[in-house]
Amino acid sequence: MDANVKKTALRMIPYGLFVLTAKGRNDEVAAATVNWVTQASFAPPLVVVGVKTDSHAHALIKESKAFALNVLGKGQTAMAFTFFKPAAREGQSISGEPFRSGTTGAPILERTPAFVECRLVDTVERGDHSVFVGEVVDAGVAAAPEGRPDDATLVLKDLGEKTFYGG
Repeated sequence: MDANVKKTALRMIPYGLFVLTAKGRNDEVAAATVNWVTQASFAPPLVVVGVKTDSHAHALIKESKAFALNVLGKGQTAMAFTFFKPAAREGQSISGEPFRSGTTGAPILERTPAFVECRLVDTVERGDHSVFVGEVVDAGVAAAPEGRPDDATLVLKDLGEKTFYGG
């Protein structure tokens, strides 16, 4: 298999952008921009997210058995780049973004257009990412989007042509 052809084919899969958040037992929080997310079931409502195994978020999700996906909206490119770097908690903000605790304790970012909060129900650990399956226990939308809801979501291509990583 040609490695460049494989990369190109995989990059043709469209991705939305989200800030994944989790909270550990000692009020420790993690936040990271992720894009390998999909809905996997209507009943029960399940979502799936790929999380790098050596990340702080991965460890806290395994510890807390919960996570939140904060949907990034069009125009939130700066926030996406903020959470490409390790996050730091300062009171009730993470890397300068205010949050509140959700139903599971996972941080819900206040300035994103929507969130989905999940209880971890399964994990598949393969390769350099684990796949976490979460049952949706809470969700919220800041304001009803005009038109299609997915048109309001920041997508990977909005970050520019050179924003691919991981080979």
